[in-house]
Amino acid sequence: MDCVKSVEMQEKEDLDSTKMKRYLDSDMKEISLYIHIPFCKQKCLYCDFSSYSGKEKLMDEYVKALNEEIMQKGKDYIISSIFIGGGTPSYLKDSNLESLLITLNGLSLKKELEYTVECNPGTLDENKLKLMKKYNVNRISLGVQSTKNSLLKRIGRIHSYEDFENNYLLARKIGFQNINVDLMFGLPNQTVEDWEESLIKIAKLKPEHISAYSLIVEEGTPFYTLYEEDKLSLPEEEEERTMYLTTKKILSTYGYHQYEISNFAQSGKECFHNKVYWKCNEYLGLGVSASSFINEKRSKNIDNIEEYIERIKKHENIIEEIHVNNIKDDMEEFVFMGLRMVGGIQINEFKELFGKDIYKVFGEVIEKNIEKELLISDSGKLYLSPRGIEVSNYVMSDFILE
Repeated sequence: MDCVKSVEMQEKEDLDSTKMKRYLDSDMKEISLYIHIPFCKQKCLYCDFSSYSGKEKLMDEYVKALNEEIMQKGKDYIISSIFIGGGTPSYLKDSNLESLLITLNGLSLKKELEYTVECNPGTLDENKLKLMKKYNVNRISLGVQSTKNSLLKRIGRIHSYEDFENNYLLARKIGFQNINVDLMFGLPNQTVEDWEESLIKIAKLKPEHISAYSLIVEEGTPFYTLYEEDKLSLPEEEEERTMYLTTKKILSTYGYHQYEISNFAQSGKECFHNKVYWKCNEYLGLGVSASSFINEKRSKNIDNIEEYIERIKKHENIIEEIHVNNIKDDMEEFVFMGLRMVGGIQINEFKELFGKDIYKVFGEVIEKNIEKELLISDSGKLYLSPRGIEVSNYVMSDFILE
């Protein structure tokens, strides 16, 4: 065997050495990384996220600009989780996807890294799954929303349930052992029976994680226009409540525990990255419209693909909003984000963080919601009751300080 190292081997060793040196640098902090991909094959009728269809010609330049932002801003951190969302990350061309994953692998990554890519049926194939597997992606999130094809068509999805199932089984075959599936209830013309069928079908596939969200009709979406014109046939409030209670019952039967208002997991498979948001930990968002929370500053990138590309090329600022949190912001966020978790918040942690007794700040609100049996205070924790979870938005709005 030739004892002379190949150029490729030497380059890899140099890269590993550089990454290890950075990792051992005590000045580097751990952070979670969100990467935004704004492209969609077709925009869903309910979606108000920063995503666009018909702009595929910008993919090459966007990924090139995104890679530059990643290398510039990500190099100073140890990355504890990565979430590539959108939009539809799986809609990227193979060459773009590979380029992005190679760039991310050049950062200082924790050994036990949760690395998620959002994928939509209708844009996913064997080659993309193999690329993700090759470059260390270990969790995929598949958006199916419903197992009923007529409902999928009604909400603007580009795929059938059969497309989803084929993608899911292919991902298993290729070796993905941590899969999330997104489902939605409260959809137009959806019945309780439709929802039960979706839950049971998905649970029988045994994904490690299921996100079950209620439809929110957002301004600026086609659904909002239809709603304003009284042309959107939504389930009644009591039907939607039944759907939510059905979710908890069915998923519990199949071995999933609820750890957040809309999220259910098999044991040990809770989403680390999402818990970063709910616990108000720091995160770095890169790409069009991506948000960050670092050193008490919340910032947001510009929401225009063409302008983002041009500013990156010219090494200009791409941040359009900065908000510096004060103690009032931090206390509010700690409570209403923490209450999204089924386990709630630790009362003594509030005092450790803010130097104040939580009852001195929110005592009246806490007592009012305890009396209404929406909040529970027990064993040093404050958490939503089952009924409180159902009306969580109402409860959390009480914690906004004047």
